[in-house]
Amino acid sequence: MNRVDVRHLTALGDPTRARILRLIRESEDGRALVGRLADATGLRQPTVSHHMKALHEDGVVVRERDGRRVWYTIAADHADRVDALLGDAPRSAPDPDLDRIADDLSVRFRGVFSRETVHANVVESYELLARDQQAPMLGSRTATFAAARLTALSRADSALSGIPTVLFVCVQNAGRSQLAAGILRQLAGDKVAVSTAGSAPAGDVRHTVIAALDEIGVPLGGEFPKPLTDEAVRAADVVVTMGCGDACPIYPGRRYLDWDIEDPVGKPIERVREIRDDIESRVRELLRELLP
Repeated sequence: MNRVDVRHLTALGDPTRARILRLIRESEDGRALVGRLADATGLRQPTVSHHMKALHEDGVVVRERDGRRVWYTIAADHADRVDALLGDAPRSAPDPDLDRIADDLSVRFRGVFSRETVHANVVESYELLARDQQAPMLGSRTATFAAARLTALSRADSALSGIPTVLFVCVQNAGRSQLAAGILRQLAGDKVAVSTAGSAPAGDVRHTVIAALDEIGVPLGGEFPKPLTDEAVRAADVVVTMGCGDACPIYPGRRYLDWDIEDPVGKPIERVREIRDDIESRVRELLRELLP
């Protein structure tokens, strides 16, 4: 191995740069902006710019100007080295077997919904999740999302209300609503049903949000951003909105709260902790009202 190769491997050995390169490689068109990388990593833009400068100087990435914006892509000459570091690039996943998913959910909801209703819900759930981006694990997410929608629909159509149901809604369903839902689930357990949605859902929950919850012992589990649907609102006793504007439909008999909370996207972890603690105080107050 020559000296140039050693230099490149040293640059790639930084875990933050490896993460940045993975995000670039797995982006829809193989390129990314510093601002988007900062949002995805939870780092400050100057920090990301510093890493991009180092990678560019070593020839690992190339820059392409588009007006005032600068796009970064992985240099073709170093794609093999990047793959060696990160592992082979993921292959395009096959389309989910929607018929199989519908069959399994039909067993789960037997006596509640017909197979035709379940299948239509599964297809619509898949289309909602795949509309704006190729979400990871689209098959399992479709099954989870469809099951949640069917559960909400059965709850909304039932004359009996079992336990209080709270729906948290924000724009991307990747920050504030996930923080609130995670904390409420931890505090209430099975005494309150909790769901989340976004008016324009992102691909994944923000890493800083996951870290901020983990610090206080709140697991996020398999939660992921989900689109806002009509049945989710109909099934909720309380709908808490956080910056989603007029996207949330209004139904009589529901309680609506609008929490003016700063969006944690792109904020340093110190600020995300403050947002988390603000949300926690509001959640605790809401829980006292729900379960006096």
